[in-house]
Formats: sequence, structure tokens, C-alpha cells
Amino acid sequence: MSTPPFLELPPGVEKTVVATSRGDLAALVATPDSGRRRGTAVLVPGWTGSKEDFIGVLPLLADAGWRAVGYDQRGQFESVADPADDFSLEGFAADAATLMRAVSDGDPVHLVGHSFGGMVAQRTALVAGGGLPASLTLLCSGPAGFEDPTACALLRAMDDALRTTDIEAVYDAKRQHDLANGADDAPPEIERFLRRRFVSNSPHSLAAITSHLVTAEDRIDELAALNLPVHVAYGESDDRWPIDTQRRMAERLGVRPIEIPGTAHSPAAEDPPRVAVLMDELFATSGAGAPAG
Repeated sequence: MSTPPFLELPPGVEKTVVATSRGDLAALVATPDSGRRRGTAVLVPGWTGSKEDFIGVLPLLADAGWRAVGYDQRGQFESVADPADDFSLEGFAADAATLMRAVSDGDPVHLVGHSFGGMVAQRTALVAGGGLPASLTLLCSGPAGFEDPTACALLRAMDDALRTTDIEAVYDAKRQHDLANGADDAPPEIERFLRRRFVSNSPHSLAAITSHLVTAEDRIDELAALNLPVHVAYGESDDRWPIDTQRRMAERLGVRPIEIPGTAHSPAAEDPPRVAVLMDELFATSGAGAPAG
């Protein structure tokens, strides 16, 4: 899971709820000074993540002139969900599309999806219509579900546990597995947040997301057929989807892959300044203003 670098909201970042036609979604929003707004960026978190994964990037994007919105997907952390809700990839994509429309205010909207959020962002581009998004950035994501048999087996086991076991027990088991496999101890306040975030998830939502990471189909060829600027970026040490897989995905999309030095699977949390500069450049080269100087 992504670990936020800090938890206190930076100046200019506000916690809010975005009302959409599909329900309310919890969000963090950073808005540039009046007269400097160049567009809007919507950032979609990944598996076991949340809007806080982008807490360091949001104010920097606002400083560069972008209204920046990170949100919790349906059933993630502070976005509530009903067990009968639509947790298909198309359902998550429909949520993203309605949120984009709710926050666009006439701006071009640049969609960024991290990890599982990248899979949602792909589907969003396929279903949104109406000129949304203005660009798509796939950050440490892949063309389909995971390839590694061991990772898939662990995800299937977690999917089963979420459907039959208390979510707090699932978190504790996951944490012990992660520590046994070399995960670092987070500072106490961060660890408390990570646990609270995980157990606040709707088990129905998290189980569905976990399943999608195994079963999602490859629709990159359909994405490549759209008249849409797409970018593929990943940390130089990313270990979720193989880097070769992400490079081949970029090749199929007809774009140059971008490696982010000194980062692994969560560049937005690991190096917010570098990622904010990269996003500013990618948004600007997608046809909405020039990079901030």
C-alpha cells in the first residue's frame, strides 16, 4: 500500500465531499490562486490507498496553476458504499467520470491513475465521452491484472478472507506478511493511519478491487484507438507490474515510457516534488497551457 509522507493537510489543501450523480465521494482539493487556473487534475488512488497518497503532490500542482483533486473511490476509506453498490471496473470508472464532470467547472480535466487507479482510469477514458479526460496518465499501472502467480495467489487469498473474516483481522495478517517480507516499520502516527484507513474500507469494495487485480482484462488496444494523449510513468524500482510490461504497454499506446528515478511503486508519496513537476509537464504537453516557469 502507498504510505503518505505526512498527514497534516498542507496550506491550501482542503478536505471535502464531492457530490456527484452517483453519490458522494470524499476528496482532498487544492485550488490555485484566482486567475492562475490552467485546468483540473483528478488523481485516482490504488488498492488499499486513498486520497492521502497524493497529499504532497496536490499543493504543488496548485502552485503550478492546476486545481488538483485526489479522492477516495467508492468504499475506500472515507467514501461510503452500500454492499449492493456496483463494484465492477465499469462502476468505478463511472464514478470517476461523474466526479470529473462535477469538478471540471468547464476546465480541461487531466486524469491520473495510480496502480489499480490506473486500471480504473483506463476504463474511465473508454466510457466517459464528452471530451473527458483531456489526458490520461497511467502511474505504476498495467494493461490488465497482475501476472505473477505468487502475487495472484495472495490476492485471491485476501479476496476470500475479506468475504469471510473481520477486516481488522485481515489487516493484521497482511501487516505481518508485509513485515516478514521486508516492509519497513512506519512511524507510529503513520502506522495508526494506515490501519485506520484499511479497516475503514468497505469489505465489499476492497474485495472487489482485490479481485480486479487478478481478473481485469487487457483493453489497451481500445485505449490506443482513442484520440487521447496518454502517458505511462513508473518508478525505477517498481515491483508490482513488471517494468517490461509497462514499457510494452507504452509501446502499444505509441508513447515513450517515463521512468521516475529514486522511486518504487508509489512515486507520488515517495517524491512529491518530482512527480508534481512531471505531471505539470505532461498536462501542459497534452494541450492545456505551458509548463509553469
